[in-house]
Amino acid sequence: MTTEWMPAKAPTRPLALVHGWGMHAGVWDGLPAALTRRLRPVPLDLPGHGGASFSPEHWSLDHWARDCLAQVAERAPDATAGAAVWLGWSLGGLVALQAARLAPERIGALVLMAATPRFVRALDWQVAMAEDRLGQFHDGLLADPAATLERLLALQVRGMKDARGLLRRLRAGIAGRPEPEPAALETGLKLLHEEDLRGPLPDIRVPALWLFGACDTLVPAGVAERIALLMPQARVQVIEGAAHAPWLSHAQQTTAAINEFLDGIGL
Repeated sequence: MTTEWMPAKAPTRPLALVHGWGMHAGVWDGLPAALTRRLRPVPLDLPGHGGASFSPEHWSLDHWARDCLAQVAERAPDATAGAAVWLGWSLGGLVALQAARLAPERIGALVLMAATPRFVRALDWQVAMAEDRLGQFHDGLLADPAATLERLLALQVRGMKDARGLLRRLRAGIAGRPEPEPAALETGLKLLHEEDLRGPLPDIRVPALWLFGACDTLVPAGVAERIALLMPQARVQVIEGAAHAPWLSHAQQTTAAINEFLDGIGL
């Protein structure tokens, strides 16, 4: 059994936090203290989110990953602290994976939370959301962006025992900052629709932990079995009772899983 990890001094190794579609860095305000005592949080804003700038050059996953790598370099320049642990949630998981492909030497470990290498179904990938469901998000974004984002928040906690309480916490986490730029939201949907990182997974040698929620309606827990085949060197865990935001709904289990993983790789 893993005991609670207690550092001798304030943590210096960065924990780069990459949020999901339509969110911003404020969603990490509720990160469990047992994790922040071990790693120094560096919350990142994706292009066009949380007040971050967005320009036509931010059109690809490669650009979004490079933007996040630049943010980490700017905010955590101390090389003696060690390479950052990257925690990517949902769409942020794709960005973190791409960052690991671009600069593996700058990433000490990956934690992919409620993430998947492919978000939409294919003939050989049925453990994903239907393409028409993602299309509904796109149509809703054009018709009523605020209502579409509210619907997304509700889906994060669907099936949870305290869905209303968790929804309030998510709303509080993203309140008080600028709304995402429409072009950034549309680009994010395009990435969710088109990106497929299944092929590159076996070549990503950075230590990785994949965490899934058993009740997740956006990224089915069945992805876990596929990841075990595509990335056999990775650690994969399903958190029972959790949905799409396990660090909020199941903080103790999420923190324990991450700390056990970091213990196992010596970080």
